[in-house]
Amino acid sequence: MDSFNVQALSHPTNEMEVVTDAQMRKASVVSMSEKPAVQERVWGFAARVDSSVTIEEYMYWAKIEREMEAEEEKRFRAEKGKFPLVNLIKGKLSNEGREAQKAEKEQRAMALQTVTEAGAEGKPYPTSGNEKTVAVSEDPYKVTNAEWRLAARALRTASWGQMFFLITTDILGWSGAPFVFASVGYGSGVALYIIFGIFASFSGWAIWKVFLDLDSSRYPMMSFGDPFFRLFGWKARHFINVAQSLQQFLTVAVLILSKSFNISQLASNNICFSAVMIIVMVIGMIFGLIRSLKKIGWLSNAAVWMNITNFVIIMVAAAAFKPYYPAVTKSTLIKTIEPIHVFSGTPPAQFQQQSLGFSSQFNAVNTMVYSYAGALLFVAFLAEMSNPMDFWKGLFCAQAFICIVYLLFGVFVYSFYGQYSANNIVNVIQPFALQSVGNVFTLLTGFIAVFMYFNIGMKTVYLEVFQQTFNFPPITTKKGKIMWYCLGPCYWILAFLFAAAVPNLNGIVSLVGAVFMINFTYSFPGMLYLGWSLQKAAALPGEGFNPATRETIRHDDGMKRWTRAFKKTWHTSIPCTIYILAGLACCGIGTWAAIEGLIAVFGPGGTVATSFGCPAPV
Repeated sequence: MDSFNVQALSHPTNEMEVVTDAQMRKASVVSMSEKPAVQERVWGFAARVDSSVTIEEYMYWAKIEREMEAEEEKRFRAEKGKFPLVNLIKGKLSNEGREAQKAEKEQRAMALQTVTEAGAEGKPYPTSGNEKTVAVSEDPYKVTNAEWRLAARALRTASWGQMFFLITTDILGWSGAPFVFASVGYGSGVALYIIFGIFASFSGWAIWKVFLDLDSSRYPMMSFGDPFFRLFGWKARHFINVAQSLQQFLTVAVLILSKSFNISQLASNNICFSAVMIIVMVIGMIFGLIRSLKKIGWLSNAAVWMNITNFVIIMVAAAAFKPYYPAVTKSTLIKTIEPIHVFSGTPPAQFQQQSLGFSSQFNAVNTMVYSYAGALLFVAFLAEMSNPMDFWKGLFCAQAFICIVYLLFGVFVYSFYGQYSANNIVNVIQPFALQSVGNVFTLLTGFIAVFMYFNIGMKTVYLEVFQQTFNFPPITTKKGKIMWYCLGPCYWILAFLFAAAVPNLNGIVSLVGAVFMINFTYSFPGMLYLGWSLQKAAALPGEGFNPATRETIRHDDGMKRWTRAFKKTWHTSIPCTIYILAGLACCGIGTWAAIEGLIAVFGPGGTVATSFGCPAPV
């Protein structure tokens, strides 16, 4: 189902609350009973961004939601028993397993309906005091609160085992691991991968804790900007949405550049490189006409198997054959063909590919951060779970698996290729037949990724920027479709211009990793956790949300409230603040290192590629 339709199912009541800023704490309810349910469903998206709802109200409904989810899970497990990760894997590989998964979904639906109708403690799904529950038999256009919850929750069917696969598919990007070891050596590479893996796990855990305390069927969270809005307000949400849009735009530019490398090598570098990028851009424009990922979603399964095949091809080629030296000597600072060298510590300057000195090590950190990036989608993943309280299981299993893969692949390939372990590792392998097969698989999986990142990025830009700020029509309308088809090519042209202007994969990956990935993976989740924990700690006796009157009572506000909360939680707030500042510092230093690396590569003695030029940097 298209994401816009999914959001439209989330409105929990048949009434709309209209609140001015002055009435923030005392909302008045305006009946919408005369309007049909189709119009009311649009309120599902608005419920996520209603500035009249206080943090206390979000937490009140989230607490009830978690209690009901716990009861649903209890009833389901009583009927089904344990369903471990190994059974989920069997479900992917056998007809018997698929039938078992189908039966599990039916049993979950029954548990959901039973709990929603009866309530977690024998009472119906609660309503606020001013709400009027109307039976469907009285008026076919009105929907009860319980029915709204059933509609919203029916789409949440993912288990923690499926989270393992989703997180792994989202994050796992092993191709840059050998370059990291070539930049910092064995010791620092292993240590940094483990440390940043632990930090990435903490960020995921922080997002999970915030989600549990703020999400409900009444006020669902669907995107990374939603928790920022609820904790920090509109400006924070707009900032996050704009940053997310820029990150996904630059990711498309990176993929255009990397896929052009693959095509160029398949053509033995006989085609002008800028022309190849134009070809990739045109292909993207054509497939960009697809507005729903469900039409190409089946390709993601094929992409997983192609990735595994490519992984094996590269390891076999590294162990059996020498590297293809021109892929490195034409695009990096290494210009000579020498014996393979590996180092336990930081390699000397003459063996650095991107830049010299401290900046070379931080370029490796940027690439490493890029490989752990994925927290941006965790809120969307959590929104798909039948029992979000189990998310931590899939998170920690996935992060451990990803870290192990990075270490094994990076150490293995670096041991054979040494200083010639480039970021575009598939272009470094020999013989040409294996390289061509690897390039074909990389090209196919890359195009799938390009389409998906474009689809998600363009929808984010359209929904959060054009539709909300410039009042563009909804994408499901005729005018909205026309605007989508017009804006899509502009998106691809801008991504091509960026990629063609800076045709260096190592440098662009480092720059995107420093500016965006570090913050979305480390700094921003830390800010969410700190803001959430301070909001909770600031509460005084007698404060809170009253569902009968829809009033939120607070005894004070402003800096005094935040200071009191920080003092109460100093043992967690101080480490979290340091974590945030460290992430921001890494962003600043990493951006400097990436820019220094690009200056060095495009300076004298660097890459043969030029902006909008024909020579291929491979």
